[in-house]
Parts: sequence; structure tokens; C-alpha cells
Amino acid sequence: MAMKSTFYVEYAGNQVEDKAIIAQAKAIWTQQGNKMKDLTSLNLYVKPEENAVYYVFNDEISGQFPLV
Repeated sequence: MAMKSTFYVEYAGNQVEDKAIIAQAKAIWTQQGNKMKDLTSLNLYVKPEENAVYYVFNDEISGQFPLV
């Protein structure tokens, strides 16, 4: 049987699940006109003290979005 895991970020009375952060990053990728099949790597850096998530798509494209 496979192990199920969930990762949460908790800060300032808020709680965000890893799946929500990943989904938001993937939505940004597709909103930029890209196809999911072209996303080969996704690196996320969560900085609760800045209320931000920094992302790097395919080791090339970077940006950030609010941690909500």
C-alpha cells in the first residue's frame, strides 16, 4: 500500500496545503500560454515571512505569487 502524505504551511494563523500551492503555480504556467506537457520541472520556495511563494519553471522562468 502506498503511503499518503500531506504537507501544510502554517503562518500567522493561516494554513495552506502543498497541493494548493502547486496548483496555483501550475495555473500561472498555463495562464502564460504554456502547455502542461511542456512543464518539466517546478521548484517552489515558500517564504511565509514575506507572504510569498517564489517559483522557477523549467530552471528558466521565475516569479512569485502571494501565499494565500
